Amino acid sequence: MQKQYRLLYDENLCIGCQACSVACRMENSVPDNVYRVQVHMKTLGVFPNLGMQYERHSCVMCENPPCVSVCPTNASFQSKDGLVHIDEKSCISCKYCILACPYHARFINPLKNVVEKCTFCYETRVSKELLPACVSTCPTDALSFGDMRQKESLVHQKSQKEVLVFPKAHLGTKPKVAFIPNRKGIKS
Repeated sequence: MQKQYRLLYDENLCIGCQACSVACRMENSVPDNVYRVQVHMKTLGVFPNLGMQYERHSCVMCENPPCVSVCPTNASFQSKDGLVHIDEKSCISCKYCILACPYHARFINPLKNVVEKCTFCYETRVSKELLPACVSTCPTDALSFGDMRQKESLVHQKSQKEVLVFPKAHLGTKPKVAFIPNRKGIKS
């Protein structure tokens, strides 16, 4: 049976430490000035009632990925598990997929001149039953990852217990990344 992967990002637990981004860079040899995952920080409120809001940006592994249908060489494709990958050997760097991605999650790797994005560390970790580097590194457990078909998995249990927000759900892309929205502190 195919996996049904999901990654959860709990905004209530994130402290903006960027450990996920650093782990991703190390695991995937991401060059400077580009990123596969990044946490943006925003200050909310008025002094002395200030708070921080963190937002994670990366590929959300759409079930209906617009980046795949626009690729003229089929370099962007979906695996049987529904994950979106890029075949570097077939990529001609036309950038159609970059333009089609509503999440701005793709970039040209300046060292290889091919398009890259988050892969959930599929080749190096997930295919070996390991967690993605960002998830295994997070010091506050703000990230959870797993197979939604395994009812005992943390990702399944959290998905049943929490209110989930799927980014840009109105587009119908059906992301595999969901957010547990911030319930604490200062509102914008």
